[in-house]
Amino acid sequence: MRIYDDRYSRDQRRLDVALRFIRHEARTRTIRTWTGLSDDRIRKLYRSYPGAAPGAPPRRHRGKSPQQATRFTRTARARVEAAVLASLYRLAGALPGQPAGRPAGSLPGLQRGELLCQSYETFRALLPQAGLSFEHAVYLLTALARGDELALGACRDCGAVLVIEHCALHAPRCAVCDGA
Repeated sequence: MRIYDDRYSRDQRRLDVALRFIRHEARTRTIRTWTGLSDDRIRKLYRSYPGAAPGAPPRRHRGKSPQQATRFTRTARARVEAAVLASLYRLAGALPGQPAGRPAGSLPGLQRGELLCQSYETFRALLPQAGLSFEHAVYLLTALARGDELALGACRDCGAVLVIEHCALHAPRCAVCDGA
């Protein structure tokens, strides 16, 4: 048996993606969904995670993940943050070209999980004071891929990328054109 077989690299990739998710304070269920690791293995990774401060493990969020689409469209700041993150998803290839309808089984995976982390890390570097957590970022990607609640749109004046509610009644405008 050779250590460089495909299954070992796949397992190493799963652990690497899981550690990135842990670093971003993802919930156990989110990590399990995107990596395929068991809950027990994820808990062991949390315990052995080398946090930034000695003896201070990353925060573990409990409960359900965020599931409200209005979080991304409620305020001008939220709309800007969602648009930047959605643009990064599109550029990185994390967001599929056409809405998948129900991406529960097809969207999460190692490759897309790596792209999700890469996009979120770039987002945090561009907007360090942003209010979107990693769990919000996961929900935004899933909702955009599903296409039933949120969709990508364009500002009616300048053509900037926007995240809009699927049932929006009027043509959207970006925060700059809106004067916000």
